[in-house]
Amino acid sequence: MATVSMLAVAAAAAIAPHAASPTVEKVGTRAMVSEFRGVRELSMAAAIAPGIGMLRCCQVKQSKALKAVSGVRAMASSNGGALPPSGLPIDLRGKRAFIAGVADDQGFGWAIAKALSAAGAEILVGTWVPALNIFESSLRRGKFDESRRLPNGGLLEIAKVYPLDAVFDTPDDVPEDIKNNKRYAGSEAWTVKECAEAVKADFGTIDILVHSLANGPEVTKPLLETSRNGYLAAVSASTYSYISLLKYFAPIMNPGGSSLSLTYVASEQIIPGYGGGMSSAKAALESDTRVLAFEVGRKYGIRVNTISAGPLRSRAAKAIGFIDDMINYSCANAPLQKELDADDVGNAAAFLASPLASSVTGTLLYVDNGLHAMGLAVDSPTVCKEAAPASELSNVAA
Repeated sequence: MATVSMLAVAAAAAIAPHAASPTVEKVGTRAMVSEFRGVRELSMAAAIAPGIGMLRCCQVKQSKALKAVSGVRAMASSNGGALPPSGLPIDLRGKRAFIAGVADDQGFGWAIAKALSAAGAEILVGTWVPALNIFESSLRRGKFDESRRLPNGGLLEIAKVYPLDAVFDTPDDVPEDIKNNKRYAGSEAWTVKECAEAVKADFGTIDILVHSLANGPEVTKPLLETSRNGYLAAVSASTYSYISLLKYFAPIMNPGGSSLSLTYVASEQIIPGYGGGMSSAKAALESDTRVLAFEVGRKYGIRVNTISAGPLRSRAAKAIGFIDDMINYSCANAPLQKELDADDVGNAAAFLASPLASSVTGTLLYVDNGLHAMGLAVDSPTVCKEAAPASELSNVAA
């Protein structure tokens, strides 16, 4: 038993912070290697001790010590010889992300770009062709400088902006009226396949793919009044576009990469006013997330997840017409009574894109202050009436 105790002491010394050992302060990781050699010698000594159980115990402890020392050495090497900082940071340095659907500085796509950049990732974005000139001009003129600010004081840097219309997979899919549309004049290679080829030519590979796209031309219409073309257009732009992005971008993604999309609780609950087939499109997106997690995971080793975000006062959401009411409803009824910040979604996306979520795939992550868990509107007059004392019922009813 004395041998086992000595082994534990040696293993602890090998992985302890350098502040506890003057020797480690002087020679860095070499001291850790020297300490580990001591551990190995102790294990060899244990091999001649009586009892096979003692030997196996020492071997297990030696293996654990080796893994711990190796991990510390690797982190110290990547940090210029210094031991890693405390905590569990999200580190995306050396990673490259392509975010499809960034056209201003207000939506979730922009917040995700900022979070990934703050974690060290290189950022590429795909912008809808008709909005491309305005977006690039705003970036050049510094219109977004305030919102580009990162927690460390730096600015979000976008390595390149690509024109993209994810409704079209290849040039052969583009109808003549779109080809001749003046809003597309001056832009080229903006179908999904062409965009992926351009990214490959410029950067080789990516590690993170974000789908921040949705469009329902008849979103303000009830489902019963939605046309077939309007319904299919919503599914095409909001759901199939994700399949297309993975089809053409997954081959240029590094194994272990991460892909994610954005969905909404209307996929599973009734949200009157969120029409035009958009609730169906979001339900399909969530179902596709699970299937794609299997197919893309098996074929490319890439994770596929989706975030169900709460209501946000973005430019796109304002098109629905009642976003303020949705935000007020959420603040009144969600377990966490606060307005959702786009950065909340950005931070969740950074986690899903990071090695910390290396075993998370096929998952729907709610970032909505817990609103999805509620089955009853607690601000309802009916609820207030049931909970009030009998003497107050008349006042509530009034």
